Amino acid sequence: MANRIHPTAVVGDGVVLGDGNVIGPYSVILGPCRIGDGNWIGPHVTIGTPGEWRGGPHPVAWEGELEGCGVAVGDRNFVREYVTLHQGTKRTTRVGDDCYLLARSHVGHDVALADGVTLACSAQLGGHTEVGAHANIGMGATIHQYGRIGPGAMVGMGASVRREVGPFSIAVGNPARTIGVNEIGLSRCGIEGATAEAMGEYVKGRSPVPEGLPAEIAELLAEWERSAPAPA
Repeated sequence: MANRIHPTAVVGDGVVLGDGNVIGPYSVILGPCRIGDGNWIGPHVTIGTPGEWRGGPHPVAWEGELEGCGVAVGDRNFVREYVTLHQGTKRTTRVGDDCYLLARSHVGHDVALADGVTLACSAQLGGHTEVGAHANIGMGATIHQYGRIGPGAMVGMGASVRREVGPFSIAVGNPARTIGVNEIGLSRCGIEGATAEAMGEYVKGRSPVPEGLPAEIAELLAEWERSAPAPA
């Protein structure tokens, strides 16, 4: 299926597009950048400008000056109006598959979004943030640089996350604090009944990862545990 690119959009050198993408009016996509298939990229979106790093380079990518670690966007994502995704500085800035980035949300340099992530309007992700699969970042929430949001987590609107939100947790406030278990997120991932109750104990730090989880979720949690920072 052919890509549908509005004539006012700018698609620069070093941009590799898959099939079936929509790119709306006045959007700017700069390389190095790779975009998969079936993405809907709305008006006034900016992808691939330099990371906001005072000491870093600011190449003129729209004139072919390609520098940086690039941006990679997967398949079937919705990127709404005025979203910004910046070039990586030490690694590629990544958006997985089936994500929904609402209007004015920001994905900073070196950020990694896993599959199925939702960023609500004006959610702001500082550089090097990692967001696990199926997480939901609420309207106007702010994630500090190097923040970690676990798979299935829910960050409430206006929250300010300084460090980490655990898997399938609900975090609210400034500074953000965990107030409970994301039961809706569990249900959407097919986790109910006794298994959901066991997950609640895991989220509260009272038990290890329970048995009987869907294979995808079990692997996500295993990866989260493996990637946990070493104790100070």
